[in-house]
Amino acid sequence: MRKPRMVQQGFSGRDDAAIAADRHNPEIRTTADVMLPALSLSRVTTLLLLFAALTLAASQLAFRYSLSAGMAELESTGRHRLDLYAASLEREIDKYGYFPALLGLDQSVLDMLTAPDANRVARMNHYLEQLNARAGSLSIYILDREGRVIASSNWRQRDSFIGENLFFRPYFRQALETGAGRFFGIGTTQGEPGYYLSSALATGQEVAGVAVVKVGLRQLEQSWGAVEAPALVSDENGVVILSSVPDWKFTTIKPLDKAAMEAFERTQQYNRQALAPLGVKELAVLEDGARLVRLPATTTSAPMFPLAGNFLAQTRNLPGTPWNITVYSPQAQVHTMAVNRAALAGAFAAFLFILALLLNQRRHHLKDQVAAQAALQRAHDELERNVIERTADLSSANERLQKEVAERTQAERTLRSAQDELVQAGKLAVIGQLSAGIAHELNQPLAALRTLSGNARKFLARGNQETASSNLERIDQLVDRMGLLTSQLKSFARKSSGRPQAVPVRRAIENALFLLEQRLKQADTVVRVDLVPEELEAWCDANRLEQVLVNLAGNALDAMEGQHAPVVEIAASRRDGRILIQVRDRGPGISKEVSGRLFEPFFTTKEAGGGLGLGLAISAGIVADFGGALSADNLPEGGAVFTVDLPAAPQRPAS
Repeated sequence: MRKPRMVQQGFSGRDDAAIAADRHNPEIRTTADVMLPALSLSRVTTLLLLFAALTLAASQLAFRYSLSAGMAELESTGRHRLDLYAASLEREIDKYGYFPALLGLDQSVLDMLTAPDANRVARMNHYLEQLNARAGSLSIYILDREGRVIASSNWRQRDSFIGENLFFRPYFRQALETGAGRFFGIGTTQGEPGYYLSSALATGQEVAGVAVVKVGLRQLEQSWGAVEAPALVSDENGVVILSSVPDWKFTTIKPLDKAAMEAFERTQQYNRQALAPLGVKELAVLEDGARLVRLPATTTSAPMFPLAGNFLAQTRNLPGTPWNITVYSPQAQVHTMAVNRAALAGAFAAFLFILALLLNQRRHHLKDQVAAQAALQRAHDELERNVIERTADLSSANERLQKEVAERTQAERTLRSAQDELVQAGKLAVIGQLSAGIAHELNQPLAALRTLSGNARKFLARGNQETASSNLERIDQLVDRMGLLTSQLKSFARKSSGRPQAVPVRRAIENALFLLEQRLKQADTVVRVDLVPEELEAWCDANRLEQVLVNLAGNALDAMEGQHAPVVEIAASRRDGRILIQVRDRGPGISKEVSGRLFEPFFTTKEAGGGLGLGLAISAGIVADFGGALSADNLPEGGAVFTVDLPAAPQRPAS
């Protein structure tokens, strides 16, 4: 109700009767008539010029800001598209990556290579044909060591690969030299482009042939062609091998020299394609390596999107390959949006200018100002009250947080203490398992001590001091051996601090084998220790490392229980600043059912009374505390191997 009343009173806040009285006042009417022409001629012209300048400045600023923001968003969208295209290409290739190596595990493939008779070749052709149909690849074939195709999935077709000599193909040479190869090229027989994955097929230490899988990427190109931004993939030679625009395929990013063309003629990598330059015109280089380019027009086939105007080109290398993927994002939409926003900003600036004029005319309304000040004061008081309440809430929350932190700290201390007690309990459990052997190891020297001491007393009574001295010397040796055993047990049983330090790996292995010596003798076990010549030092606690090694070696003995001539192998080496200790056995290995729960507490495959199932769980926890890892796997020749991965101790300065 207040605002309509102000409108009726006018800007001055006076009523209609007062305005009418002023009009009938000759003095006031004369003054207004004199000032009106001045306002029209001077201020109006200035206001119009200021209005035009403000509108143009706002439009220009909005255009530049919108264009910059749009380009930044376009770059972000382009990077996201690069991620998607790269991921789809890697996924399409990697799902076939294991196929060639998998053929090397098939004994029938190796038998065919060593003795390629007609029956074996025929069976292999049928097998490759079925495998190719199920995998969805273009073709799968096998070459002998000279590069001749002896079996192929397309053996039924008239243009089959069988009998061709592909020794000149790079993927064949790569497989012979490095064991595996990857190569993009166009087939010499069918002229179909594809990605070749190859792997050497070895019989023993000798390479007998090469397995090759040819993968087609046409479906991936078709999926790229449905999006609004064109994309291409260029190989290490700068040749476009994949593209969402068909006309771009087998063009080059830059013109090729004569030497490169002659090399392609020898390898037939592109099967006599013209390899003409693509003709992308670079207009400017932006930040982060992006480029502003103009694309060439297509001739034979039109893409799903127009190629006119400027495009933002972004290029990225595909990990694990020498290929580059490039995405061209259209700039036309960004430019159009910048123009629209500039026009909107100009209109908004004009609106603000007019609004400012209206507000300027109303600034003399003291009553509204007083009301605004009162409202501001109320808002200030409300804000102060909210700040006080919020401060009280924050203080209460801070007290609760401190209490929770104290409780969490206490819980962590309790957990650490429980873990240390569990490690100690595991250590005592190992000693309990070794108790029978330890008792036997002590009983034999004790019996010998009793006999030798009695004999020494008799020889001294007879005056035979030489024989008595010999018996006393043997008694010393037995006492030293018993002392060494008890000292080793005492050292193993003590509760260590768990603080890491430089621990010689050789000494830890010797101490662990010393504790297991009686079990090894009873099982007639052969122990083979393979250590590198250099002194290896791990960054851990010596006592706990010995506990882990005793657990692993004891498990190896349990796995080979009842076998004839069991063998335990222990090896240690350094790799990339890490110490690797491996404990191998010749047992039945680790089944799939057991491998998933191997390191779970209280999980054991032993019979009742044979163990609590805490040894491997405690060992894994000990190794993890020192920044390492404990893993298990099966050996190809049979048996299991447990690997302890620990950080190496810092290098000591040379003296």
